[in-house]
Amino acid sequence: MHFTAHWALLLSLVGTLVLAGMAAWHLWNRETGKAAWFEAAQSVLFSVLTAVSVVLFVALIKHDFSYEYVFSYTDRVLPLFYAVTAFWAGQAGSLLFWAWMTALFGVCFSMTKGYANLSGQTKTWFWLFFLATEAFFLLLLTGPSNPFLKLLPVPAEGKGLNPLLQNPGMIFHPPLLFLGYAGFAVPGCVALAAWISGEQTSWLKSTRGITIFSWIMLTAGIVLGCWWAYMELGWGGYWAWDPVENASLIPWFSATAFIHTAVIETRRGALQRTNVMLMALTMLLCFFATYLVRSGVIESLHAFGEGGVSRPLLTFILTGLGLMLLVAVIGKPVRVSRPMSGLVSLPGMLAALAVLLMACALVVFLGTMWPVISKLWSANTVGLDANFYNRVCNPLFVMVGLILAFCPWLSWKEGVREPRWAMVALGVMVASAAAFYAMGYQKPVPLVGMASGVSSLVSLALLLSTSKASRNLKGGLGAWLLHAGLAMVLVGVAFSGPYQQSKEAVVSPGETVELGSYRLTYVGLEELSNERFSGGQARIVVSKDGQTLGEMTPERRIYRNFPQPFAEVSVIPSLGEELYSTLLAFSPDKSASIKVSINPLVNWFWIGGTIMCLAGFLCLGRSQGREE
Repeated sequence: MHFTAHWALLLSLVGTLVLAGMAAWHLWNRETGKAAWFEAAQSVLFSVLTAVSVVLFVALIKHDFSYEYVFSYTDRVLPLFYAVTAFWAGQAGSLLFWAWMTALFGVCFSMTKGYANLSGQTKTWFWLFFLATEAFFLLLLTGPSNPFLKLLPVPAEGKGLNPLLQNPGMIFHPPLLFLGYAGFAVPGCVALAAWISGEQTSWLKSTRGITIFSWIMLTAGIVLGCWWAYMELGWGGYWAWDPVENASLIPWFSATAFIHTAVIETRRGALQRTNVMLMALTMLLCFFATYLVRSGVIESLHAFGEGGVSRPLLTFILTGLGLMLLVAVIGKPVRVSRPMSGLVSLPGMLAALAVLLMACALVVFLGTMWPVISKLWSANTVGLDANFYNRVCNPLFVMVGLILAFCPWLSWKEGVREPRWAMVALGVMVASAAAFYAMGYQKPVPLVGMASGVSSLVSLALLLSTSKASRNLKGGLGAWLLHAGLAMVLVGVAFSGPYQQSKEAVVSPGETVELGSYRLTYVGLEELSNERFSGGQARIVVSKDGQTLGEMTPERRIYRNFPQPFAEVSVIPSLGEELYSTLLAFSPDKSASIKVSINPLVNWFWIGGTIMCLAGFLCLGRSQGREE
């Protein structure tokens, strides 16, 4: 099956390039009635990618180590569900999954009413761009990232899966990210196609559903990645501004900015060129995220090696960027736009929010690439640490919170439409800031972030209780609930990071560690051993004011084929202060080195992120019309 799968991909590459050439030929000859050919071909490509993906899945499940990919990422003791998810654990498998999902989105989009409403010329331009993108995937899969390479002689055992990836979060985190990345290829290509063809039908409406769905998947992937880092890495937090973390955040910023500017175009016809560039840029930033992870250009905790894909990815990104700029210049608006309102209006604040989000994207991009950029003038370069990002990005996040608190009361035309409720929001912000300050939370930026988050929650609650229209889907119920989730995330971030308390200690059985108002008693250590790993599990009893709250059981494991130790953290969850523990080391006499932390309101981050994703699905049913 190695040979068959490889040649299926190779023939698909040739066929996709031929079809892209046909699309270009039809456009040159002004023939635009051949879209059905490309639609049928897309279905065939999806079927081929499905078939070869099934081949790899079967090989993983059967532990067929004649496949180099299976040998590299599984062994015989790996649980079945981790063997299946090894599909996207490596570079070749994850690229195959991304290509497969991209083909799926292409098929699904071709069946929608929005696609049917596009002109023949726009459809042909779309297939030219989309097929070229798929051809790039196939080029990688038949060249530097071939998942069907054969090993001879066949090894008796595999290397196994990295223990960091043996976590429930990693079952869902990568595929959700790739679903987001893959989905944005459709609106990205449609945006360029519609702009260059002068499409009269709004491409925003045609691609709205797939854009929102892709944003939901990307958001869910990032939130699950945060949870994985929090529960698996043992560093006590959910975000460390690691380059691979930043890689997925950058396109999230641009996609979120686009969603807000798209509302302005839908209602006012403004920012047409801006939206084309933002959507195309989002698509390219998804590939840039992959470049960061797979090029080896930046050192990261959980990046892939270079693997031969660095130059092809960089070439594709730069070519796409040049094409985007060319299309943006030569295309012209086809619809009349109404004048933009001033800053103190809903359109004004939506535009300001988009600027803030893109400023965040630029900061994270420059910070992540700084080791590369600084090589232009220095031979000794170092990456920027988390302090840089926190100093620069946190004030921008706080400004987003301030906008969120007052946007519900602004008018589409100009000024404040509900002055009394806007004053209530301001009063809540001032009062909550004063209360938090009195409680000892006195750091300026986190203080304003906490207050803006609380004020946003109150504003949204008031809006939903006083406006009947806001409580139905057409009135934006999904969007308001999504922003309520965002407000909870803002509160969680403002409290959990700056006010985390931590302590490390070496303890013997029976000894107690004091942290804040908590007493943590180390009971002892239990040794662990099975066919997958060996290690130890500590038992820590937690009490407060003489009352027992629970027991934490952090572990330290050494997996087969992986000599370095790995941590399994343990927590006592709470909507207030969550207790978090890591077993750093232990000795034969049962003494242990432990790290314990108090993470205030950290679960507001997870709850808020979950609400954002679930509420996003409600937005799929909302239709946006122009303001009369």
